[in-house]
Amino acid sequence: MSDSILPTREPSQTPFERIRQVDDDGIEFWSARDLMPVLEYTKWQNFKTVLIRAQIACENSGHDPANHFTGASKMVALGSDAKREVEDMHLSRYACYLIVQNADPAKEVVALGQTYFAVQTRRQEISDAAALAELTEEQRRLLLRQRIKLQNTDLASAAKNAGVITGQDFAVFQNHGYRGLYNGLTAEAIHKRKKLKKSQHILDHMGTTELAANLFRSTQAEEKLRRDQVQGKDAANAVHYEAGVVVRRAIAELGGTMPEDLPTAESIKKLERAEKKRLAPPKKMKKDGET
Repeated sequence: MSDSILPTREPSQTPFERIRQVDDDGIEFWSARDLMPVLEYTKWQNFKTVLIRAQIACENSGHDPANHFTGASKMVALGSDAKREVEDMHLSRYACYLIVQNADPAKEVVALGQTYFAVQTRRQEISDAAALAELTEEQRRLLLRQRIKLQNTDLASAAKNAGVITGQDFAVFQNHGYRGLYNGLTAEAIHKRKKLKKSQHILDHMGTTELAANLFRSTQAEEKLRRDQVQGKDAANAVHYEAGVVVRRAIAELGGTMPEDLPTAESIKKLERAEKKRLAPPKKMKKDGET
């Protein structure tokens, strides 16, 4: 993170909001050294224990701690205008949420922190949903397809922890999820139903509704695998199948179209190329005489 920061402090804000900072790129973060006294910790070594537990929780949830806990340093005053550089850490909102979850629950301020970061995370989710609603169909497809790519990485990690190790294991595991959501159809059967070529991926030819259903199926399967600490390939497959069934049942109860009956969309690769071209900087015009 950049050393140049913009404080966001107002008297009416919570202590957690008052110490929030924003770097030059507009990315918010919290300093662990600033958060420590707010959570009523007086010794850095004691607080580091909480930081370590939070990083372990982050990794166990399928996220890379490096994306949420960034090593840093901070200058502190020693008196008589003397300063010393000390160890610090820059934290994302999610990191702070994990820290307060792993801090001393007897402290009243810790309970306040748990509420604050839970509420703020929910507000961000609502904001993301509003932003998604303003996108075009093509933009929503691109965003959802990218989210599924990332989510499937998290799902693979959770499945591996459960004992789904080899590529063949994971193919079987994935097919259980599809079978639950698509009324028994495997990935190969869905591919055939959509009349796709051998080289075409079924996720690349799904519209937003179908992509969203598959994203929900994946997130619910991952969450249950981790929450219940599922062990064994058969048990993991059963969890993924049930996640698909539950999503399918929800679609039916809402009167929606079943995923296998949704139309085949044009290749998202075409949309990606068009979006890349749209965002590309204009080509520099050659001056007269240049070759």
